[in-house]
Amino acid sequence: MKKISTIFLQVVVVLVGIVALAIMIRFPLTEGRAANLDLFSIYADPFIIYGYLASIAFFVALYQAFKLLGYIGQDKAFLFNSVKALRNIKYCAIVLSVLIVIAAIYIRISFALHAEGAQDDDPAGFIAVSIVATFISIVVATAAAVFEKTLQSAVDIKSGNDLTV
Repeated sequence: MKKISTIFLQVVVVLVGIVALAIMIRFPLTEGRAANLDLFSIYADPFIIYGYLASIAFFVALYQAFKLLGYIGQDKAFLFNSVKALRNIKYCAIVLSVLIVIAAIYIRISFALHAEGAQDDDPAGFIAVSIVATFISIVVATAAAVFEKTLQSAVDIKSGNDLTV
């Protein structure tokens, strides 16, 4: 049963990655100012490129979660590799939250500098989504840190028991 559930969770992680990638490819085409632009101009936008670069941390965290589930499925959860995977997930979540905050600050400053003539744009929606995404990233980082510490203690105990036997 445990093997089936870890495989199911690995499939879910892969599906999350595929959906995120599809959204990243499709969303710039549906953005409001993309209607009059060619494909190169759409994808060469500095903010879109920043989003793609920031998403690297997300995909690295997904890969680490996939690896961690693989270790759990092979009954190798109490090894240092699992602790390392959790640590990497924690760092990726922290990096992602910082990058999201930087993007929100950029949008807010950009809006304030260009708001005199164009009142049809409103960054409130983007900033609200940024706050939620930052909160989620911080929760993931905190959970990964707690699990990392707990798993590190278990690995240390297991190592001590292996040495005494």
